Amino acid sequence: MVREQYISTTDESGVATPVPDSIYKIGIYGWRKRCLYLFVLLLIIILVVNFALTIWILRVMWFNTEGMGYLQVTEDGVRLEGESEFLFPLYAEEIDSREDSALLVHSTDNVTLNARNANGDVTGSVSVGPGQTKAFGQHFTVSSSDKTLFYADEKEAIVGTGKLRVTGPQGALFEHSVETPLVKAEPLRDLRLESPTRFLSMEAPKGVYIKAMAGNIDAESSLDVILHSTEGLLVLDAETIRLPKLPEGEAGSPGDSQGLYNMFEVCVCPSGKLFLSRAGLSSTCSESQEC
Repeated sequence: MVREQYISTTDESGVATPVPDSIYKIGIYGWRKRCLYLFVLLLIIILVVNFALTIWILRVMWFNTEGMGYLQVTEDGVRLEGESEFLFPLYAEEIDSREDSALLVHSTDNVTLNARNANGDVTGSVSVGPGQTKAFGQHFTVSSSDKTLFYADEKEAIVGTGKLRVTGPQGALFEHSVETPLVKAEPLRDLRLESPTRFLSMEAPKGVYIKAMAGNIDAESSLDVILHSTEGLLVLDAETIRLPKLPEGEAGSPGDSQGLYNMFEVCVCPSGKLFLSRAGLSSTCSESQEC
């Protein structure tokens, strides 16, 4: 409580005239004071609770000077120890595992890795699902430390290994042409080139070399087997050459073939047809009517 007194003077007599005392009460009283104390107490309680929750979160999340629990912030980025679960997409420039362990990415549905350009469009994607694996991109490359093992784009596919092995029981199926310097079967297995409904053609600018280290070479066709050389000769070099199903020509007259009916000569027509003719003292090919 503050008491204030005011003294005033008159204009004519100059004698000071006392003024009655005026008393003003300064402060908060009654229910306002109780509400103020209650509000201050409530703020103190909230402050204590927030401080306790902050301490609890720091201890549960394992915050320290290096990071948060298994999550450590280093100069190269962020390092996670142990298993981590991400509920939303993860954006990162590079993900590496520890030097002594593998990197395992696991999901109950599928795992998808996307690469985007500056506009946010997906330029490459790899999706591994429970039933299939998809890869999307302009190029697909599998490389080792020193060379490319496999490369594929919309125009071609390249296998860079020294040997392409097909282990399926039905072999390999090619819908179009195949260009290769060597086709070889595994040891103790037969090599078979087959075209069930069309024709099989083997071409090379400097020749086609077919070799069987052990066994035979069989060429079968329902129509014709054509061996053609644009320049050079067709050489059949073997100890024995057999043509068991050559047709036997009919000579116009026996001529000088008496006594030589058990011997034959091989005749060649201008068209290239081969046939047998009974041998005589001179050639009987011209007497035959096969050509």
